[in-house]
Amino acid sequence: MDPLHAAAAVPEVPSVEGTAAPRRRSRLLANPGLVVSAAFLLAIVLMAVLAPLIAPHDPYAQALDARMIPPAFVDAERADPAHLLGTDNLGRDYLSRLIYGARISLLIGFFTMLVSGAIGTALGVAAGYFGGKTDMVVSFLVTTRLSLPVVMVALAVVAVLGGSLEVVVFVLGLLLWDRFAVVMRSATMQVRNREYVTAARAIGCSVPRILMSEVLPNVVSGLVVIASYEMAQAILLEAALSFLGLGVQPPLPSWGLMVSEAKELMLFEPWMIMLPGLAICLLVLAINLLGDGIRDATAPEGRA
Repeated sequence: MDPLHAAAAVPEVPSVEGTAAPRRRSRLLANPGLVVSAAFLLAIVLMAVLAPLIAPHDPYAQALDARMIPPAFVDAERADPAHLLGTDNLGRDYLSRLIYGARISLLIGFFTMLVSGAIGTALGVAAGYFGGKTDMVVSFLVTTRLSLPVVMVALAVVAVLGGSLEVVVFVLGLLLWDRFAVVMRSATMQVRNREYVTAARAIGCSVPRILMSEVLPNVVSGLVVIASYEMAQAILLEAALSFLGLGVQPPLPSWGLMVSEAKELMLFEPWMIMLPGLAICLLVLAINLLGDGIRDATAPEGRA
């Protein structure tokens, strides 16, 4: 057999890169919790983005002659088909306010996660890569931050600066970076002496280039669970601040604010506090399940 035909007869071996992606996709799709949580979270995101199109009423429009209309599953006789989930104590459509409230929760959770993630990742990577005095300073900052109660500090700062969407994101972003720093410090210490990092130093790459092209891409997978947890934590803290009257201010349709407005009617109209409370619970659960599912699918060797 001539060399040309001999070469053609050799079976082609699939590359690692060509088979890794299908295996990763199969792991993602094989996790029912991940699929369900991703679908539910996607539905909430779409609901928030398309709120002006799908909300049946203006969430700020008041109608005092249509106050406290219950949904049909609570009282079919008093229910109004124009208000599927009833109205609040000012006659505002509850379904519309729940739909627009998803925007507030997702915005605060996402941007708080970005702010705290940027701060914690920068400090953690610096501490893990340089070590020594840098590590001591970052460890001191993390210890100091852990000694501060998040809720109490957030309440004090928001009370001084005033409650608004921007202030809540700023305060929570500055208070929720410690887990990012701890995780990134540990992950960076594990990869800083790997062969590819040593090779990058040997060929004269600058420190910023080593950190951006060699260290960060190999430790970013550890941020998935932390990012999902901190996003859910920010949503819960925003709801708590709004419930106490120091978070998002009326008339914005925040889920936490809706719970606060309904607390005085909890014994008479419990559905008013159950609906936004259930929305917060489901959103936080979906975010946590999504992060845990991605961690299971992308790093199954780390699980029992």
